[in-house]
Amino acid sequence: MNDRDADYKPLTWRLYLIFAVMVLCVVAVLWKLTTLHVLDKDFLQGQGDARTIRTEPLSAHRGIITDRNGEPLAVSTPVKSIWVNPKELSQELRDIELLAAELQLEPQTLATSIAANAEKDFLFVKRRMPPAEADRVLALRIQGVYARQEYQRYYPQGEIAAHVVGFTDVDDQGQEGLELAYDTWLQGVPGRQQVMKDRRGRVIKELDTIQTAQPGKDVELSLDFRIQNLAYKELKAETVLRGARSASVVVMDVATGEVLAMANQPSYNPNNRGSITDFSALRNRAVTDLIEPGSTAKAFTIAAALESGLFTPETLVDTNPGRIRIGRDWVTDATTRDINHGILTVQGVITKSSNVGASKLALAIGHEQLRNMLVKVGFGVDTGTGFPGERGGVLPNHRIWHDIETATLSYGYGFSVSALQLAQAYTTIADGGLRKPVSLLKLNSQQLDSMSKEQVISETVAHQVMAALETVVDKERGGGATAANIPFYSVAGKTGTAHVVGASGYEDSVYNSLFVGYAPASDPKVVIVIVMNEPGGSEHYGSQVAAPLFSKIAGGAMRILNVPPDKINDSEVLNLSAL
Repeated sequence: MNDRDADYKPLTWRLYLIFAVMVLCVVAVLWKLTTLHVLDKDFLQGQGDARTIRTEPLSAHRGIITDRNGEPLAVSTPVKSIWVNPKELSQELRDIELLAAELQLEPQTLATSIAANAEKDFLFVKRRMPPAEADRVLALRIQGVYARQEYQRYYPQGEIAAHVVGFTDVDDQGQEGLELAYDTWLQGVPGRQQVMKDRRGRVIKELDTIQTAQPGKDVELSLDFRIQNLAYKELKAETVLRGARSASVVVMDVATGEVLAMANQPSYNPNNRGSITDFSALRNRAVTDLIEPGSTAKAFTIAAALESGLFTPETLVDTNPGRIRIGRDWVTDATTRDINHGILTVQGVITKSSNVGASKLALAIGHEQLRNMLVKVGFGVDTGTGFPGERGGVLPNHRIWHDIETATLSYGYGFSVSALQLAQAYTTIADGGLRKPVSLLKLNSQQLDSMSKEQVISETVAHQVMAALETVVDKERGGGATAANIPFYSVAGKTGTAHVVGASGYEDSVYNSLFVGYAPASDPKVVIVIVMNEPGGSEHYGSQVAAPLFSKIAGGAMRILNVPPDKINDSEVLNLSAL
């Protein structure tokens, strides 16, 4: 063997070694590929999906609230909310300033908020933006900034129906009014969907809907927006004119007990609650505020006296000399002692609104019969509408009754009611003594057929009281509330003027002015309650302040409801023909 053969053998060994190493590498690569694509495929696919596929919520909009004719009072509109992932968000001051400028936020405030939530993956920075504005923010392409679709409540009628409808908070949860009362019913059920996102968190593909979003159920109110609009505007104008502290109006359907309108002053715009400075404006005073009803309660005193069998509408009551002493106290027919109605019939006690006459009737029948009548028409308990914050009023039940307590009860002092309770009570009279539930929801024919009605006042007595209430607005029969009359329709009702309780008792010159009436008197369709709290100026009697407002609202309601006139004389027929 020569030298060349000796050198060749080590070289051949090295080549085989290199070849073997290369084969092992190829085998290792093939084994790894086999492992990745076959043995670990499911695991790795799941890990990849976990980093790119996300489950996103699908927002569900609340149900629509409408009036009885389908007019929308509360609807949900799509909006977008901007959120950030503080872990991904660029910490460049320029990016934060750019984002803050587009969102109209203070840069320092935004930076502080992001820093305080640096360990979180989610932070809302601005909620409920119009989609176009949110898209402009996303167009900035700042890393870590995203948008989520939501729904925002919008109230097309604004402040007109605000106290009944209420409003929701930023998370679309009911906070006031029927939005709160029917929150569970109105709420939708959010859904879920799978989406694929890129490494920057942007949705690049919608994969599957896991659960479809279920919209909330709609609510149809008993309100008639045409009457609601009329009542609100007239109430607001009169409140401003009179300089009153606050005011309420309720319009109720006599036959069904449905509330056709309910408005208060002051009110608020539920679409712009940031401008509210007086939070008492949020109260639905017609159901939450209590007042002493004053002389409007005399209708029930007369009803109790007639039902006792001791009196008839023609029974004479001596009110001379215009005042009566009961124990250590005096009851008078006016703030001054120069008014003396003399001898009145029981019906005349209503016509002239005599405190002395009402007191004598109450003392004759006793406190028990009078209080029972007030209970039967619904005073002392709430109306059962379920409205948040509704109050049932205060109806005393003393262990020992003094005569003065019985007397004051007869003309509306010593107990308190809400405007809604007063409307229900007068609806009972106007419907022939039938008491029925109050409803803020529209009732269908089946519900109306099954409605529970209770004859709490005999039909005969109810019609006798109705006849007496007609005299209150009739000048020829001695009535003083002629301002409540409306052209072409008969009207009946009762005024009330009640002193307001102050820090040291009843104030001498601060009053609540009331009028409760119905039209047409011959076949009542609606009962309307007007409450004007603490009107300013020289006029404060219910006949001066509340009765004219009743006339405006009742007249408009008759036209809206297409109620045929029932009081047209020959000259008026000729005038109408000429038109």
